[in-house]
Amino acid sequence: MTVVFDSGDRSNVAQARDDLMKGLRLWPLWSRLGWHDIRKRYRRSVLGPFWLTLSMAVMVASLGLIYGTLFRLDLEGYLPFLAVGLATWTFVASVLNEGCLTFIELEPLIKNVRIPMSVHILRALWRNLIIYGHNIVIFAVVAVVFGVWPGSAGFLALPGLALLLMNASWIMLLLGMICTRFRDVPPIVGSVIQLLFFVTPVMWKPELLGDRRYLMVLNPFHHLIEVIRAPLLGQVPGWESWAAGLLFAVAGWLFTFACFARFRKRIAYWL
Repeated sequence: MTVVFDSGDRSNVAQARDDLMKGLRLWPLWSRLGWHDIRKRYRRSVLGPFWLTLSMAVMVASLGLIYGTLFRLDLEGYLPFLAVGLATWTFVASVLNEGCLTFIELEPLIKNVRIPMSVHILRALWRNLIIYGHNIVIFAVVAVVFGVWPGSAGFLALPGLALLLMNASWIMLLLGMICTRFRDVPPIVGSVIQLLFFVTPVMWKPELLGDRRYLMVLNPFHHLIEVIRAPLLGQVPGWESWAAGLLFAVAGWLFTFACFARFRKRIAYWL
């Protein structure tokens, strides 16, 4: 029996749904490819991926001393805040950047090998999750040094991470399609990331806004970072952060899936 990539007897919605489901079931493939990407990047390196950890450690130490002094903050409370926030933001920024280039960089593979499109997204997401795991080690070290113990609230970081991954997956898929069609978008996204870094409480605490702290409600990336950062610091995230993260995920996936169902077949032709 001849196997056809997209048979004409099914709707675009059904084919897009099957693509996502098949991609999830092929976890041995994309997990191994993602790990291979990490190994290839640091081949013949003594420290390997732990260069990422060292780089993050230097950044946390330097920025912690500089901004802690500028904002007159207690380093005992500021450095753990900065360590987990900076590691999580680095993951978010990598997701935004690599989401733009996921399909473009894999043009030969997409055109020559029949693999669900979602596999390429999951591969990049898994690769960045591994890097995030290396970076978050710095927070563990800082927490031990300053005696930060999250307690039972720390378990809330797991659903927080799951919520972050739910949002990261649709963002990467949507940006991948848009940037494959419009090649001018990646530089724009890069500029937006720089702006978001300064308006998101990563290096500064929301308390510094004073009466204008309500502005953080409008920043979805603040909530996605907060549902991980607050539990690791021994605090329970506010309900507004969970609600904003879930709303962001549901609305984002509904819109992205509609776009994926309509334009999935065109991705290979846009490359």
